[in-house]
Amino acid sequence: MLTGHRSAWHRRRRSSRAMRVAVPLAIPVALGLTLGIVLAVSGGHTTPINPSALGASATPSASAMATGSGAAAAASPTASATTAAPAAAAPNVSCELIVPPNALTAQGLATPWQLTGPNGNNPQGTGCTMANFANLGAFVQATIIDPATGQLNTYEPLVVTQGTQPAIAPQAPNLPAGAVITYDIGFNGTNLTLINSQGTNSVAQANCVNGLPGSIFGQVSFCNAANFFNAANNANLNPAVPALGMTNMGQACPTTRSFVLIDQDQSDNVTTRYLITANGQTAQDGTVAGATSAANTQQLQGATLASNGSDNALLNGFVDPAVGCKPFTVPDLSNNNQPGTSQALDELVAAKDQQAPIAEVPLNDPMTLNNNNQDANKTNLYRQQVDQQPLGANQASDSPASYCANMLNLQSKFINDQRANLLNGPSPVPATGNNLFTFLAARLSMSFTNLGCQNFGLKNPVNLTLDGNGVAINASINVMTQTPANPNGNGNNGAAGSTTANQPANGKTGQHGAPARHGQNPGQ
Repeated sequence: MLTGHRSAWHRRRRSSRAMRVAVPLAIPVALGLTLGIVLAVSGGHTTPINPSALGASATPSASAMATGSGAAAAASPTASATTAAPAAAAPNVSCELIVPPNALTAQGLATPWQLTGPNGNNPQGTGCTMANFANLGAFVQATIIDPATGQLNTYEPLVVTQGTQPAIAPQAPNLPAGAVITYDIGFNGTNLTLINSQGTNSVAQANCVNGLPGSIFGQVSFCNAANFFNAANNANLNPAVPALGMTNMGQACPTTRSFVLIDQDQSDNVTTRYLITANGQTAQDGTVAGATSAANTQQLQGATLASNGSDNALLNGFVDPAVGCKPFTVPDLSNNNQPGTSQALDELVAAKDQQAPIAEVPLNDPMTLNNNNQDANKTNLYRQQVDQQPLGANQASDSPASYCANMLNLQSKFINDQRANLLNGPSPVPATGNNLFTFLAARLSMSFTNLGCQNFGLKNPVNLTLDGNGVAINASINVMTQTPANPNGNGNNGAAGSTTANQPANGKTGQHGAPARHGQNPGQ
């Protein structure tokens, strides 16, 4: 998908939802799949660097470092009258998203969500506009089930900048009686908080989950997920959800719960795409079934296609085609019933056919940390939104140490076995890897660091070669079977938190304990 900016997986522009690979100077890259990670090059090898050392905090200017602080200069009778300019403020990475009233209805699906600045600040002053989609864009995706028949559909609700109108107004779809809707929400920035429409209780009305009080998940939110998956699990979905296929090399196709695919924060963000006009208005990427007008792309010539950095987009748009697999699709009611993917659909496939070991959101996932501490309540809350079992249900792979070991052992082998096919696949983020193979190798290396896998006595199996721009142009992978030497360690780069189900919230809305991540939308 073209985005007009970095092709991004985002996680930040200053470190795109993805990962950042960097040479001495951190070069932000977008990937919506890996959090704040930075690699430095040394003789063709990668050396993990603490992301906090290269984070958003302002650093002294070169002149200030050369001449000393302003205070010291003022104390000296010979000091120059000119002092160093103040460091630039860190860019905003947090926004709010207004949930429309009656979201769980057909009319609610067609009512735009509104992106705005945090804490009552306006969109333009904070960068929280859809024109700035690469850094702070929000994306909403709906999946719909008819419990009586098991029929599944998708719909891509529109997000507009608060105070603007859609470039083309969405149309309400026809829904069967009793249809159950779930919403997955993704963000190309770091912290997105859901808020009520004025004069309503729309967040609770739609059963939205943003995390724990004072400790949100960060980039993602969910609405009515528990009810949707309950309906799906009670419906006859055997004909609707296809069996998992085989890759062109005879392996089971990857899923969002495959250790061959997951990263440090699996099952997050969406495959929704929007059209962004030159004046910052948004429209759905398609046309509603039965509409007589031309597709929105034809009506809005020159509009930019914007998307959300997403594990699901990586799977459906890049990895599946490269290894001979097909994503699960159903009719998209916002695009004339054309085949549509969604995060919820991917979880249904994974729940049906993923074989052990099954990857489920771990305690050391940065999105489920609470004040940098592992929190069982928050992890289980996230798991519920993506229809995963609570902690302890998969004892063999539930611990952070086992999660790291399975990821390293299985993913390194898969990437290495599929090397020839992946080398021919396009890179989701060309600024990270020059093809799909080098991109996935860099992503695995970054996940190793972000999950603190070294704290379990495990070794990074990836050795990257970067060019002068910090792009991975080659990689060697040491395929081996590793066993954690410190299975009871904390992970998370040694965060000193205990694994507790009753960890107090950190009191900082939008702080989820992960390194700052910034948005870019992917070339999904």
